[in-house]
Parts: sequence; structure tokens; C-alpha cells
Amino acid sequence: MKYRFRQAARVVRFSCIAALLTGCLSTAAAESDQSRHRLRDLGIVIGNYPTGPLNAITDVVGVKVGHQTLIHGGGALKPGQGPVRTGVTVIVPRDDVWHKKVPAGFFVLNGTGEMTGLSWVAESGFLEYPIALTNTLNIPRVANGVMSWMIKQYPAIGIEDDTLTPVVAECDDGRLNDIQGRHVSEQDVITALDGATSGPVAEGTVGAGTGMVSYGFKGGIGTSSRKLSEKDGGYTIGVLVNANHGRRPELVIASVPVGKLYGPPPAQQQSQALSPGQSEGSIIIIIAIDAPLDSRQLTRLAKRAALGLARTGSTARHSSGDFMLAFSTANVIPHYPKEPIYQLTHLADTHLNPLITATVEATEEAILNALTMATSVTGRDDHRIDAIDLVRLKGLLQPTQH
Repeated sequence: MKYRFRQAARVVRFSCIAALLTGCLSTAAAESDQSRHRLRDLGIVIGNYPTGPLNAITDVVGVKVGHQTLIHGGGALKPGQGPVRTGVTVIVPRDDVWHKKVPAGFFVLNGTGEMTGLSWVAESGFLEYPIALTNTLNIPRVANGVMSWMIKQYPAIGIEDDTLTPVVAECDDGRLNDIQGRHVSEQDVITALDGATSGPVAEGTVGAGTGMVSYGFKGGIGTSSRKLSEKDGGYTIGVLVNANHGRRPELVIASVPVGKLYGPPPAQQQSQALSPGQSEGSIIIIIAIDAPLDSRQLTRLAKRAALGLARTGSTARHSSGDFMLAFSTANVIPHYPKEPIYQLTHLADTHLNPLITATVEATEEAILNALTMATSVTGRDDHRIDAIDLVRLKGLLQPTQH
């Protein structure tokens, strides 16, 4: 994997502000974001294609992201009460996606998990509402929130208009969060959707990523993008992940076995190893693109995201849930077209290769951004998951500098 070290202008991040606005954030629960940096801010460059202006999924015009972060309480677990280390993240493909649907496709690498609504995506080949990410046991309440928000936007749903089956994807945050409490409410989802923006995306310990653990480090939300040259179509590919997967020895960054070199977690964290009844972790990968692709081609891109995941060291273990969903904003699929025929533009398969490579690169970098932007968190029963040490990380990579 090609990479190099360089000085980079830091993009101002808003995850700390978002957390303060959306939850009661204490230093006992999560450390300050001020010392955290994205991968490129550390001088580590993944791949060959340049990023978009924000290096985020929102570089694809029209795509919006919103978070609601819930952090409060501490100490011993009281099921149904706390401590709370969770949240919800939403991705809005475009304004009025109900009437202006986007082509979509998906791929499930390992299915120990859930992303609701995929049967309709497979059957129809499109997506017609926002995507929501949250924890495993919160799926029904988050789905209710999406439905309530959609009904408010489109009051005819279920009366004169069609019904909907929301797309809600989950990862298990039970190592840090009172997951039985299902603390993400319908209102939290509505707030995240109402607040979704097309600007910089908060990453790490925020939204659905608040309680996530990846490669034995604090994980969570990460994003990245790639911008193709005009020769290759000038298209933008954006990826957003919720990283809750992998084990420490597996982690690879820029082809360096960082997990093995870094060493095992502290004894306390090792004592919190998962029991046979618990999940080994999961990842959700959302891909947005402005190239004119149909559902079949988007499914092909979703499959390639698994290669970006693999480059970070994942082997998609038996109890992992690895779900990839891709959509394109280039075409509009009308809600109830009056005419029996409508036209869509279509990129030839023979011109897909740059998009494939860009998807792999952006997926890899989004996962690594989740790790470098996440903050250490102390959760239920005083379980603590440390964020990866960025000074130590740079030291491990420096000897192989090109």
C-alpha cells in the first residue's frame, strides 16, 4: 500500500461540539477530541487517488449526515438505566429521496448482524429513505423514529401513499453501554435527521459510534472520499463506516502490522474479553457516489468495500456482521411516474475500474479515521477502552517511511 508522511492542514472537527450538544459528556466517560487527528493530519496517506474537499461522504453533493450522541452515567451496570454510551447516526442520500429515489445495491460479507430493509432494496434496486445506524437492541425504536420523521415529511404515507420499510443497521455496543436500556429514542432519531448537514462529518466517539470497539481500540464513525480525474469521469466516491470489528493482532495500517507491533491491551481490557455468547464485532459501510450506476453495478462496488476492510486486517470472523450498502445520486428514480417509460444515464462497466479502486481506498481510510479520531471511553462497570495512541502509531510507521 502506497503511503507517505507529510504536513497537512488540519480540518476543524466538530465531534466534541456535537457530543456536548447531544449528550452529557464527562471526562470520566470520554476524553477530549482536541488531541485527536484524522489519518492524513498525521501525514499518513492511503492509496493514490486524491480526496474530496472534506474527505468525507458529504463530498458527494446532496448527501447529509447527522448524529445524536448519548453519554451519561457511570459505574456499575444497572440494566435499563445505564451507564449510557450509545447514539444514532443518519445518512440522507438527497433531499426528498422519497419522491426522487436513488439506485442502490448491497453486499453482506458475513451476516451475524442486521440491516433492515434490504429485501426491498434487492427487489426494487433503489433506496427511498434515510439510512440509520445504531446499536443492536435499538433497531425497533430507531426504525420507529425514521418512520415518524418520514410520515411528518410525507403525511400521505400509509393512507393514499405507499408504506415504508426503513433501512436500519446495527453494531453491538454492549461492552461499554447499557444496551438493554435501548436508550436511543424516536425523538433522538428525529433530532439527528433534522440536524443532518452536508458539511464536515464528526467522527470517532459520536452518534452510533459512541460505544464501539475496533481492533481492541476505541472505534466508531469514520469517513473518507476520493475524487477521480476528469479523464476518469470526475466522479466523487464517499464512504462512512461504523467500525466495531477486528481484534488487536489483526490491525494493519499502510501495510504495517500495527496491531502486532503495538502489543496487547492492558490487563483490565484483556479481562473484558468476549464470552462465547457475545458478538465478535461488526462493521457497517455506507458508500455514496455521483457516477450514474445501476443497482447491479452498485452491488459490485459494495463487494469491493470488503477489500478495503480486509486491507485493515479484518477476516470477517464467524460472529461478525459486515454489511455494505452503496447508492448513487446521479439518477432520479421517480416515485410514481406518470409515463410508463423514464430514462436513466448509465456508466459502461468497462469504465468501472477507477471507481472500484477509489471505493477500496476510501473504505480503508474511513476505517482508520474512525480509529484515529475516536477518544478513550470508560463505560458500564468501569470498563475502559483506550483510543489508539497517535504518537505511538506514528513511531511504529516511521521506520518504513518512503
